Amino acid sequence: MSENSTTKRKTLSCLIVARNEQAMLPDCLKSLRFADQIVVVLDRTTDDSKAIAHQAGALIIEGSWPSEGERRNTGIAACTSDWILEVDADERATESVAQEVTGLIQSSPDGLYLIPIRNMIGDREVRYGWGAYNGAASAPRLFSKGAKIWGPERVHPSLQTGARLGSLSHGLIHLVDKDLADMFDRMNRYTTLMAQDAVDKNTVPSLSSALRRVLTRGWKSYIARKGYREGIYGLALAFFAAGYSLQIHLKAREILERQNRQ
Repeated sequence: MSENSTTKRKTLSCLIVARNEQAMLPDCLKSLRFADQIVVVLDRTTDDSKAIAHQAGALIIEGSWPSEGERRNTGIAACTSDWILEVDADERATESVAQEVTGLIQSSPDGLYLIPIRNMIGDREVRYGWGAYNGAASAPRLFSKGAKIWGPERVHPSLQTGARLGSLSHGLIHLVDKDLADMFDRMNRYTTLMAQDAVDKNTVPSLSSALRRVLTRGWKSYIARKGYREGIYGLALAFFAAGYSLQIHLKAREILERQNRQ
């Protein structure tokens, strides 16, 4: 009997971590039907997300977690397959992604792969200018069991990973923002959470550092990452990147002043 005929087929779990995503979940789950298992972690969810996930045959975990990293680690622990693909509710796996992932994991050593992210603002795919807090052009989403552990931070948690094995050719579609107003709402939410993290960990950025990053991060997004090619969207992404650290500094100072008055 040949070696290929005795080799066990490697399986895939897809993990979604969500909170009140009933509008986004159906299409996301539909795009993941190629997986052997789907795990949905619902954090303090009050809408119909559970019923939607149940109808799709997903393993559902409900609870309340203080940080993004804890939620995601809970979901990873519940996955039973050899490999895990993390997908957010506002993301979609294309048929090309499905074929590439299912083929790749059969012959790959253990470790982790980056997957390109095709970011959409409204109905427009915005390719340039991402990074420096405003979003990702690629992310470490496909990994073998045990090759990825999230840190404890509230937003943008740190990562411990196994071997980086490369990057996929095809990307996940990410419905990141409905419009520019939605982008700035996201910036406000993220910087509020990051400011609280900075206060808790005593890592509040200095004013000089925050002001310096207004220039360096804005330049990096708009020039180095070619955001200028995206018109008003590239300019908005540069503004997002430039102001991120400054907002964290100002909000953290407000939290500290409020604590001092108590």
